[in-house]
Amino acid sequence: MSSNSPQPVPRPASETSPRRPGTRPHPICRVSDLPPGERKIVEVRRRSIGVFNVHGDYYALRSLCPHQGAPLCRGTITGTARSTNPGEIIWERDGQILRCPWHGWEFDIATGRSVFNPHRLRVRTYDVTVEQPAQEEEDPSVESFEVTVEDGWVVLHA
Repeated sequence: MSSNSPQPVPRPASETSPRRPGTRPHPICRVSDLPPGERKIVEVRRRSIGVFNVHGDYYALRSLCPHQGAPLCRGTITGTARSTNPGEIIWERDGQILRCPWHGWEFDIATGRSVFNPHRLRVRTYDVTVEQPAQEEEDPSVESFEVTVEDGWVVLHA
């Protein structure tokens, strides 16, 4: 199969997939199209949602800042600083924090919780899975060749 050939869209995940009740799968892209540190912003069910690859793990956030409705997922992907002693600054969680493009409010990409007030302020998160494309049933009247799949799909459940 050439890289220009249409790729099969995956079928829904098995019943064991970690999904919230009432959600449907929405294939977003191939794993190779969303490398670590990158995001894709998509429109699903009339909502703007950012899908992120954080060091090989996939997360999704509603792209709506709770402060003033900014397009949150268009903000900077960054880390955070902490200090244990005066004059000592430690940079940590690089690539795990999303900073709002309007006023700089920061959110944990994995949990949606605010960095400055995690117990009271958060943005909506969505489940994301990586799934292999469905295997097509063989038609005995057609000559077929074995094909392996090495690149799964990133699927948003919203």
